[in-house]
Amino acid sequence: MYAIVSTGGKQYKVAQGDVINVEKLNAQPGDKVELDVLMLNDGATSIVDPSALEGKKVVAEVLDQFKGEKVIIFKFKKRKRYKRTKGHRQNLTKLTIVELPVEEAAVAASTEDAE
Repeated sequence: MYAIVSTGGKQYKVAQGDVINVEKLNAQPGDKVELDVLMLNDGATSIVDPSALEGKKVVAEVLDQFKGEKVIIFKFKKRKRYKRTKGHRQNLTKLTIVELPVEEAAVAASTEDAE
């Protein structure tokens, strides 16, 4: 079972127990955050209808706040003696996926199998 979630203007494919790095969130290590679900797949069916996914959230726990790898920006114009070098390190948040939304049909099927 996996889900496609959206945060920081990007989309991530996540399953329970995954660790992902996302753009900085305003949360402290140990806090739980909820991520919007764009798609949900339980192995047999995929749910992409926004009305069916309304209210469903993926719960993740914040592990760490850190800075990513340095990215070098180099601008150059030939024959003009123009060179500029800049660097940037993005602030990131490390999340672990704690809980995925469970579809009611999947829960009903699993309880019937148990009986």
